[in-house]
Amino acid sequence: MSAEKDIADPITVELVRNGLLAVTEEMKTNLMRTAYNMIIYEALDFTVGLFTASGETVSIGLGLPMFIRGMSETVKAKIRHYGIENIHPGDIIVTNDAYVTGSHLNHVTFTLPVFYDGEIVAFTCCMAHWLDIGGTLGQVTTDIYSEGLQIPIIKYRNAGVINQDLLDIIAINVRLPELAMGDLRAQITAVTTGERRFLELLDRYGKGKVLASIATIMDHTDAAARSNASKIPDGVYKAESFMDDDGVNEGVPIPIRVQVIVKAGHVTIDLTDVSRQVSGFYNSGVTTGIACAQVAYKCLTTPEWYPVNDGSFRSLDVVIPEGSVISATRPAPMRWWMTFPMTVIDTIFKALAPALPDHVIAGHHADLVVATLHGFSPKDGRFFIASIGPLGGGWGAKSTEDGVSVTVCINDGDTHNSPVEQIEAKYPLLIERYELRQDSGGPGQYRGGLGADLVVQALTPFSFDTTIERAHCKPWGLNGGMDGDGNAVSVRTNGVWEEKPPNAKFTHRRLKKGDAFILRSGGGGGYGDPRLRPAEKVAHDVAEGYISPESARRDYGATLDTSPALEKA
Repeated sequence: MSAEKDIADPITVELVRNGLLAVTEEMKTNLMRTAYNMIIYEALDFTVGLFTASGETVSIGLGLPMFIRGMSETVKAKIRHYGIENIHPGDIIVTNDAYVTGSHLNHVTFTLPVFYDGEIVAFTCCMAHWLDIGGTLGQVTTDIYSEGLQIPIIKYRNAGVINQDLLDIIAINVRLPELAMGDLRAQITAVTTGERRFLELLDRYGKGKVLASIATIMDHTDAAARSNASKIPDGVYKAESFMDDDGVNEGVPIPIRVQVIVKAGHVTIDLTDVSRQVSGFYNSGVTTGIACAQVAYKCLTTPEWYPVNDGSFRSLDVVIPEGSVISATRPAPMRWWMTFPMTVIDTIFKALAPALPDHVIAGHHADLVVATLHGFSPKDGRFFIASIGPLGGGWGAKSTEDGVSVTVCINDGDTHNSPVEQIEAKYPLLIERYELRQDSGGPGQYRGGLGADLVVQALTPFSFDTTIERAHCKPWGLNGGMDGDGNAVSVRTNGVWEEKPPNAKFTHRRLKKGDAFILRSGGGGGYGDPRLRPAEKVAHDVAEGYISPESARRDYGATLDTSPALEKA
């Protein structure tokens, strides 16, 4: 957006700031209210946004943090593809190209140009997860072609005329076309809502004032980020971790190494030594790789500055070569794109722990801990696809407080878990148990958050897949804190729980009526020496069942007394 020559006064800037938030929040609300898929209207697996005429982020409705970069780069790719002069009023451009969005083919992204006085002044955009996009169901895919329908950058609507051929191609390639078409219409509702409300903002305050206010908001955010980055001591900070495996080469760890360079308030996050792209479907595109750095940087410099905009990242450089697991190239498989980036972010925090001991948290469970199912409903014989989760797990403690429990991983941000009532009402499933997982949080002066156990019984035969990570790379503790438990999964057949798989992955298992599976989310790492935790807090944790008496004795050096409160040994 060009700010022309107008200068916005502080009052107008704040009115516009809140107006931008209102635009994207209404886009989000209208998508939720009109979507057909529970993964959108309950789990909130989507992101909406408002962007400048050149594709810079102005405001993102809170959703998936990892799309802090992907949506903006998708808008820019669409501008490059058509040329700004070939984008007209009434156009809506769509793609799900995994190497543009950085994620998987299930994320379909619609973009609408906003015209005012005959020129493009903004773009509205909506990315949402479609439950099915065709391709192989279950199993670990090894190339993009088996993962579903690829939609290149194309106009869904050209000068107001809908591309019916495109709709027909989509409908014949997905298993549940009524859901896909319903979600498509919901996304159109979202982007047109954003167009309408932004135009109202321009009419109310004037185009020049609004665009000048947006430029000022970005400058303010930039200044805040630089100010906080300048408090990080200069230096080179390194850390490493790993992923369990890629689902194809079982038991072969995937290295994650990061380097953070701080010099005079400017930060460079170097991801050169993150593993090369892998055979299994855990790769993501370069926009996600950049987002790893940007999400970590925003958390540390401008976590409470809204709206989320590109001003936050002017003082950040990201180094990332092509061909890594977070900058994969075609035809690398991308279906489970969201898993490795979370550990990359965790590792960036780990690298900066010595420099920012009061701002960085210990490791978190870092996985969706989700299962996908498909089969035929005994009620009506119709085919169903279900997604159970994200389960939520433990987050790491920090220097002043315990980690939060049963909270979705950093990739999922504002998303929700699947409500038990909705699962049981819509699918032939029975939730036997959903509870906190005792002793899963890492012991520490401040304890890591707890994970959860979710037991799901089959009321009809179905196929079951889960590709959980961080079973072996456990959420690490900091400053003397201990590791949290890793994520896990198991299956019960004929009343007997099987041994957990070595890498927490089951692909294409067939369960019969009465069988069950358990998803177990990990806890967060602890912070500080556990023996410095006050006795009354240890006593409270035991009384609430968060930790066992055995852990109290072993890890915290506490003993039971007759109350039965705990005291230090």
